[in-house]
Amino acid sequence: MTDTPPVRISTVCSRAARRAFLDLPKRIYRDDPHWIAPLRFEERQRVFGHNPLFAHAEVRAWLAMRGDLVVGRITAQVDALQQRTLGEALGMFGMLEAEDDGEVFAALSAAAEHWLRDRGCTRVQGPFSLSINEEVGLLTEGFAAPPFVMMGHGRRYYPPSLEALGYRAAQELLTYTIRPDFVAPAVMTRLAERVAGQVRIRPLRRKNLDDDLEILRDLFNDAWANNWGFVPFTEAEFRALGRTLAALIPDEYVQIAELDGQPAAFIVALPNVNEAARDLGGRLLPWGWAKLLWRLKVRGVHSARVPLMGVRRGYQQSRLGPTLAFLVIDAVRQGLSRRGVDSVEMGWILEGNSGMRNIIEAIGGAVYKRYRIYQKEL
Repeated sequence: MTDTPPVRISTVCSRAARRAFLDLPKRIYRDDPHWIAPLRFEERQRVFGHNPLFAHAEVRAWLAMRGDLVVGRITAQVDALQQRTLGEALGMFGMLEAEDDGEVFAALSAAAEHWLRDRGCTRVQGPFSLSINEEVGLLTEGFAAPPFVMMGHGRRYYPPSLEALGYRAAQELLTYTIRPDFVAPAVMTRLAERVAGQVRIRPLRRKNLDDDLEILRDLFNDAWANNWGFVPFTEAEFRALGRTLAALIPDEYVQIAELDGQPAAFIVALPNVNEAARDLGGRLLPWGWAKLLWRLKVRGVHSARVPLMGVRRGYQQSRLGPTLAFLVIDAVRQGLSRRGVDSVEMGWILEGNSGMRNIIEAIGGAVYKRYRIYQKEL
């Protein structure tokens, strides 16, 4: 009988280490039929490429090794914009994947925590891959269904493995599933009728894409400013995200409500790229791009996700708040229905956001998955 090699942590620096970092999830989820490989090109660019986040955030990545075998991975991030916005020395971890081995989890978290302490952080939260405006949270319920686009999956042993290291829940996040052919509640319809002369709902103007992206960024940064953990999108971040998504979505998947001519609310829906990419194994070459675009643009997909929605703060505590939210939801769901979408995921949504949860539940939404953001004092 041979001794098990100890866990060794190495910083991801070389091209081979980056490849191993990106390859690890395929082995972690090899027996999980619900996992969908992320698009490798997108993930490589996000973690090791030209992510606009890097203009204000520092990121480090590590691998956990047993002998020559990669058994885990993690990142740590220090975001100067996040720290200025929240007013605290907060650090983050993310991209966590590992075998079911407490020693591996302990070694990975120790590496991330030590690096964050050296940079003055007094608390760590995560997982954020790589920020709160990207992929967020650790799956705690809903393992028996594949993740929607830009949402994470996970193994059932991840939450208890982190909790054994002293991590505790910071926030609970929910996603809802809903059919776009819902019957609108009478009260919502009446409220919408009352403001019909004041509110104009319009789709994305592709010919004025940069202008509309700036409108959407301004609406998001205003609408979400009081939310837990909020960090504003920079112009560069939102433009990069918007241009990428605009290439994949029809104009009617973005709806903007204008009240007396001024942008007041918005919603963005995405075709569920994961549905179209499920059999690609994350690879877009040599023929993956063609297959993905044909499935999204020609054949179409039957599921979609609403990742962004918001109402200006000035209306959130008034009767106009839920009315504007309902109007943009109603507008986007018509476009989804026309394109054959029969299942929509809405979220993530903070468990404590009763206002938005009430609106979604009033139109038939049901909690679909739960994610958790963890934290620990350093």
